[in-house]
Amino acid sequence: IERAGPGGIETLQGDVRRYADMEQALAAAVGRFGGVDIVVNNAGIQHVAPVHEFPLDKWDAIIAINLSSAFHAIRSALPGMLTRRWGRIVNIASAHGLVASPFKSAYVSAKHGLVGLTKTVALETAGKGITCNAICPGYVLTPLVEKQIDDQAKVHKIPRDEVISKVILERQPSKEFVKIEEVAALTVFLCTEGAASITGTSISIDGGWTAQ
Repeated sequence: IERAGPGGIETLQGDVRRYADMEQALAAAVGRFGGVDIVVNNAGIQHVAPVHEFPLDKWDAIIAINLSSAFHAIRSALPGMLTRRWGRIVNIASAHGLVASPFKSAYVSAKHGLVGLTKTVALETAGKGITCNAICPGYVLTPLVEKQIDDQAKVHKIPRDEVISKVILERQPSKEFVKIEEVAALTVFLCTEGAASITGTSISIDGGWTAQ
């Protein structure tokens, strides 16, 4: 990352479920770089279970990490963005922010909430040099999805390759995972001046999933 551009890197350890940790991170970034111009909310966990069997602690953790953490980061960063009249907020939502799947009640609820938060922030900051958008990827081969593949293989008692083709990518018409680099490229674009009039949108990058 350091080789990719000037400015240096500052890493901080904290719990995104705790607003105090988010405030501390933002304060450290302001101290190091003089301000926070771009916020990308990309924290997420997953758990799969029927609603009536869904563990309460998993529900609370998914809502806290996938949704409330984005609110904490935005709330902390917005005052500085409003003062400077420039800012870019990108929330990494999901195709599950637009459509639902069974056994993912907490994740679907959190991602739908993130899309709603995106729209609200966009309306509140319209005309103030700040944009807020959500990116809604289909399945990307991340550690979170890798775990789902392994879990589904155990549940369905079928090989990993069959899980990928018949379970994971069943609803993704391209039958290919979205590349991490594709999500990154869209994120970068939304932070440019060329995207200054794009705000409050949910942009699908899902191999055609939500076109169905």
